Amino acid sequence: MKIHIKNGRVIDPMSERDEVADIFIAAGRIVAIGQGPADFHANRTIDASGLIVCPGLVDLSVRLREPGFEYKATLESEMLAAAAGGITSLACPPDTDPPLDEPGLVEMLKFRAKNLPGPRVYPIGAMTQKLEGQMLTEMAELTEAGCRAFTQADAPLTDTLVLLRAMEYAATFDFSLWLRPQDVSLARGGVAHDGAVATRLGLQGIPALAETVALSTILQLARETGARIHLARLSTRDGIAMVRAAKAQGIAVTCDVACTHVHLSENDLISFDSHLHLVPPLRSLRDRDAIREALRDGSVDALCSDHTPVDEDVKQVPFGESAPGASGVELLLPLTLKWAREMGVPLMRALDLISWKPSQILGVSGGNLSVGGYADLCIFDESAEWVVTSKTLTSQGDNTPFLDHPMQGRVRYTVIDGHIDFEAPR
Repeated sequence: MKIHIKNGRVIDPMSERDEVADIFIAAGRIVAIGQGPADFHANRTIDASGLIVCPGLVDLSVRLREPGFEYKATLESEMLAAAAGGITSLACPPDTDPPLDEPGLVEMLKFRAKNLPGPRVYPIGAMTQKLEGQMLTEMAELTEAGCRAFTQADAPLTDTLVLLRAMEYAATFDFSLWLRPQDVSLARGGVAHDGAVATRLGLQGIPALAETVALSTILQLARETGARIHLARLSTRDGIAMVRAAKAQGIAVTCDVACTHVHLSENDLISFDSHLHLVPPLRSLRDRDAIREALRDGSVDALCSDHTPVDEDVKQVPFGESAPGASGVELLLPLTLKWAREMGVPLMRALDLISWKPSQILGVSGGNLSVGGYADLCIFDESAEWVVTSKTLTSQGDNTPFLDHPMQGRVRYTVIDGHIDFEAPR
């Protein structure tokens, strides 16, 4: 299919391009930017006047819920939701049932995803068998099957020796380990940030120390082994400071934060809304502000949705008994734009955090607009206003703390591999 996108404001963080220009697409690739080929005849022309044309978004954490949790969401529903959010590539954690700890399971997931409309799916393999934290998986075989990195997701890893062996293995073959720093013992039983709000509400807390203690161990082992580490979903000011220092020391570490933690804090828990039960928990205002500043100064490398659709029934219970997680794949773009407006961050810098930077962390082609590259694009209206409701979300899970909240910025088209996978209804 040949597509001509005309008159859009083209923003590409990789090349620092920001200009009104036309883009020409053929055979799944960008064939020209600016002046089209002489013999180009479009099958479809998109008038992007007044719209932003940017690289397709890359999300580092999207739970697709298959296999095993189809009652929460399906592969088809969540890939459509991702496309509606402008996402053209995503990483999916291995905490499925069964976990992604064998090559056959990874290959099956990739096959299913390839035959559905929606983003490119990049599985993150289980670091230990069944995510039990005891025996390492065959990372080399899982890599051949299509895994881009390895993680425990939110499953506990209590044996430091296992973590050391995983890092040694990963360093030997240049695999990347994605780790969410949280000390199991310090976090046990907790559902909220250990602070004044949790105390007042009678909720068991998870101290900031749970993150920093685990982070200290991870960084020390990374320094010793030389393993490439990506730290997922940082949530504390002190944790960010530790990562900033580690980078200065030359440790091979990157990190991300969830878009929910950019805008919300423990103070929002006053409503007892179980949609605010998240992992990691919403922290103090001080921590939230540190996250916002770290995104601006580059200490945090990427933003992700941490999309976790759940059955609505598990949110209709008391806060402490509810299942954690929030649907967010369709909110990544507007929440990023909201942060950028509030912090005075240029649009190109904001888009970098959800396109080029995460594609580098994931180690995949994409996240940029270049002639000859994949035709993966997001076309959005920066000023479009809308309200988050179950009817305006495509995801099977509408468990988001932003329900009924107004948003600004909406995807109009998502182009994946040269095909229009999403077009907003007029």
